[in-house]
Amino acid sequence: MALPKHRISKTRKLKRRSHLALAQPTRNLCPECGQVKMPHRVCLHCGHYGGRKVMAGKDDA
Repeated sequence: MALPKHRISKTRKLKRRSHLALAQPTRNLCPECGQVKMPHRVCLHCGHYGGRKVMAGKDDA
């Protein structure tokens, strides 16, 4: 099995891994209630998706 001949410095290691960081998830505003939600998901606050009420939300207590 191959072994490294030289120690890799912290800077070189971090430069190689610089583009491996996680991106922030995309978020949209719900057109019905204005709360922040993930795209292509039912709004958990009002229960709307695609202009229709598809489930009970947190506001429907």
